[in-house]
Amino acid sequence: MDDGSELSLTIAHIVQRLKGSHLHSQIERRAKECLHQPDIKLDSLKEDVRSFLKTSGWERQLQNAVYRELQVQLPPSHPAAPPEHLKEPLAYMRAAQAGWEKRVLKSLNSMSTELGVPLARMRPAAEQKELANKWNEMGTDEPDLASVRPVYAPKDFLEVLVSLRNPNHDGSEDVSVRSHWGLVQVPLNVRDIPQLRRAFSELNLTSGQLGIDDHAHIHPDLFENEYVQIGKKVVMEQDSAAAQQYSRQGCSTGLRADLWALILNSNNQPQDVMHYEQLTAGVIQHDLLVDNLIYKDVKLTASNDDYYFVFEDFLYQVLLCFSRDTAVLEHFKYNSATPPRSFIQGKGGEEECAVVYPPNGVIPFHGFSMYVAPLCFLYNEPSKLYSVFREMYIRYFFRLHSISSSPSGIVSLCLQFERLLQTHLPQLFYHLRQIGAQPLRIAFKWMVRAFSGYLSTDQLLLLWDRVLGYDSLEVVAVLAAAVFAFRAENLMEVTSLGSAEAVLADLSTLKVMPLIQIFLFATAI
Repeated sequence: MDDGSELSLTIAHIVQRLKGSHLHSQIERRAKECLHQPDIKLDSLKEDVRSFLKTSGWERQLQNAVYRELQVQLPPSHPAAPPEHLKEPLAYMRAAQAGWEKRVLKSLNSMSTELGVPLARMRPAAEQKELANKWNEMGTDEPDLASVRPVYAPKDFLEVLVSLRNPNHDGSEDVSVRSHWGLVQVPLNVRDIPQLRRAFSELNLTSGQLGIDDHAHIHPDLFENEYVQIGKKVVMEQDSAAAQQYSRQGCSTGLRADLWALILNSNNQPQDVMHYEQLTAGVIQHDLLVDNLIYKDVKLTASNDDYYFVFEDFLYQVLLCFSRDTAVLEHFKYNSATPPRSFIQGKGGEEECAVVYPPNGVIPFHGFSMYVAPLCFLYNEPSKLYSVFREMYIRYFFRLHSISSSPSGIVSLCLQFERLLQTHLPQLFYHLRQIGAQPLRIAFKWMVRAFSGYLSTDQLLLLWDRVLGYDSLEVVAVLAAAVFAFRAENLMEVTSLGSAEAVLADLSTLKVMPLIQIFLFATAI
């Protein structure tokens, strides 16, 4: 396909997507209303209406909506390509993902049978009333969770990734012996340091960075003050693309919430608040088995975390609503995963009685609540927190727990992490491998959560600034390699997996941006 037809296909797709949106009907209504204004002339109608929409801010809102669609839409492909190729082009990845989904769903169904708890049930009126009354303090009275266990943990998922093989690839042809050192043995293209330097050029040693220049003994007039003023201007202009570019050098604490919402085009309109309230009503009316998984996960992770335990009630609210949100299903068009299906009670095996379960198609796993927890520092209004988290999930977080060949997918991140270490710290990699402490076994849990729960919150938010700014999770793999580089001296002394884990157990004192900068731009190639 040539560039022209690719572009026209993209435009047609975006127009189709926006046609049924609330924004489209709002713009249409405003355009009709402006026809009654005296300065709208019949002989220049088109230009006058366009000028009105521009001056009243609707053009900018439309630009942001288009920009959002460009971020999440499928990459251009051959018109004849079947839908599964759009989700994931590699057949062996699709097969591995399908096999993994079967395992997870089987585990969920087994739990339902063992506990004697249905997948979903209507709450009695008294229970509905009780839940509605304690909606803002759910942490005080959760169900008995002793027999509930997470459906899977990151280490189970890692074993699946380690066993991935491309049946069409002969590994003996690999030129480098090092390529056999790692756990991930799939032939994907991942960027090396020279390519990463070009991709993340704004992180170079000569550019000002929030996360470095605001902590060093540098007068704020030299970088910070001016940079914050630019940030305020970006927020005032309400331009998603400008906000994304700005975020590459970090967001100041006071502007981060607005900048992230702007990048994600999550503006919390009245219809978004209403949608959140409808989801809340759905939680109150129906009890799902996955609710117990959410309760259990929050208890095991965020409730025990020094930074996040205060947000326990927010986490329950957001995650319970998320499990009911069928709008999340939209992202399965470009996610290699397929939403799990279950059967209506008494109708097992009848295909027309199969329904997506849970309604959003996402079964939570151990650590899932940590995708939401850091956002609680930025948004104290539940509907706003919810809409930002949902957008973060359908853009980024889903890639961390599904098997795909995407450059931001967890398989590529694992491979990139191993390649960076093998190339730039081969002695360390070989030493850890020899003592049975494969680096990926330690780093995987960091990457699958995008470091949430491992870094201090201020540092985690600086990392996520760059994820949003570059619209890529690759910086997560770079940081994981940089942590090993930083602790390399200590790691060369260890003699077992346990002692290697002990050296890397506490990352809460690390400063993210100096580590990434030094690893990318001060490493000899």
